Amino acid sequence: MKNSNFPSISIVGATGAVGKICLDILNERDYPVEKINLFASSRSAGKKIIYGSSEIIVKEATKNSFEDSDVVFISADSSVSLNLAPSAVESGALVIDDGSAFRMKEDVPLVVPEVNESDINFHKGIISIPNCTTTPLVMALDRLRRLSKINRIQATTYQAVSGSGSMAVSELHEQTKNILNNEEISKSVYPHQIAFSLIPQVDEFMPDGYTKEEHKMINETRKILHDNNLKISATCVRVPIYYCHSEVVSVDLEDEINVNEIIEVFRSASGIKLIGDGLNEDYPTPSFVQGKDEIYIGRIRKDSSNQKGINFWIVSDNLRKGAALNAIQIMDSSIKLGKIPKFR
Repeated sequence: MKNSNFPSISIVGATGAVGKICLDILNERDYPVEKINLFASSRSAGKKIIYGSSEIIVKEATKNSFEDSDVVFISADSSVSLNLAPSAVESGALVIDDGSAFRMKEDVPLVVPEVNESDINFHKGIISIPNCTTTPLVMALDRLRRLSKINRIQATTYQAVSGSGSMAVSELHEQTKNILNNEEISKSVYPHQIAFSLIPQVDEFMPDGYTKEEHKMINETRKILHDNNLKISATCVRVPIYYCHSEVVSVDLEDEINVNEIIEVFRSASGIKLIGDGLNEDYPTPSFVQGKDEIYIGRIRKDSSNQKGINFWIVSDNLRKGAALNAIQIMDSSIKLGKIPKFR
């Protein structure tokens, strides 16, 4: 493919975990290096990042950084998105934002291409990607609702520390070493010890007793599935693994559905994988799924307390499909739909 067929892209937050995975995926696709610009904070400006056989120098992100960009990926704090995204849009670029700054704004599409790609048609310069636990959930729910109306959802997540950033990965590593060496541990990222433990809290608590993360899952799922009345509850738990988020999902359906129908609807879905038939020991684990693009589903079974209920287990790489890959797939869909303003 000619270089002119590739949009010029900028990655803000290029030195972070998601930015690095984004570059890995682009490199896997042989995306031309001359079409990539990397940005970060002033602290990281000047760093050199290896990309294939080339080096790219990281520049400081400012409001004037995006005049030559067709697409701007932002994977940084919400304050960075709020500061830089309007300027990028003003310059004519499409912004694909990884954070929560714009997700629930009415005029900003919140997109998982396998589920609601057509929402891209209505963007006004910014498209958001969902929380890394919402993405695999809506991919599964979208397939189930093709079989029967969904009456109620309960989801419990088991989230890797990489979802909190590189400092959390280091904290788990250091605490694990400390405990194995009978040394004192220290805490800075999490309110409790995470090594050899778990924490039933992801993000801050809200007045109703749910955390911000749980609210994100609930509200984002409703927005993506275009169902503001969807009955859904979530409990988010941080667990002592480095990568991949897992979820236990219970869904009450309007109709009684055979398990084989559930298996087939998942098996035929784009972006979803089963190991074997998805029953019993044919289940995915984080160590198996890490580095893979698809979400994996297993432990598919009827709910023993409700004949119209179904239970299943999901594992997804939170840095790939949960973040970087979904953003790149949004760019792919935007190219297909002709929705990148400066790139037709």
